[in-house]
Amino acid sequence: MSRSAEVVVLAADAHEVMAPLTRDNDGTRPWNNIFVPIESEWPGTFGRGWAAEFTHRHHWAELLDYLQALPWPRPESLQVLIHDEEDDCFGLWMLYDGKLIEVPLPHTERHTKPRPGPGSDSPEMSYLHRTDLTSSEG
Repeated sequence: MSRSAEVVVLAADAHEVMAPLTRDNDGTRPWNNIFVPIESEWPGTFGRGWAAEFTHRHHWAELLDYLQALPWPRPESLQVLIHDEEDDCFGLWMLYDGKLIEVPLPHTERHTKPRPGPGSDSPEMSYLHRTDLTSSEG
């Protein structure tokens, strides 16, 4: 299934943890995409963010499990933002008890769609819907 997603990882003091994800896959992760550091206009002042674009759902389906298993130096600061092509806005995941859990955002609802058909790489698909938009805004 071809579904693109933008992923942003924010985490304090995580340069060493994220460094391997900014290079070509060495065979240790289930995808080949590379995260790019988010740079500030003032070099050296931000350094807490990385972004990647995934063009197929199967490329990022295991991303959350992979990220939650990494040795984050400050796990309480980890935030993963994911915007799937059908989402109205980015969803937010944070670590709670060692698991990346989606944090409910005000005025949003996650809707689940049934599996699209044979050969799909996902048992179900979901999208994040804004509940405060009128039909002309969404």
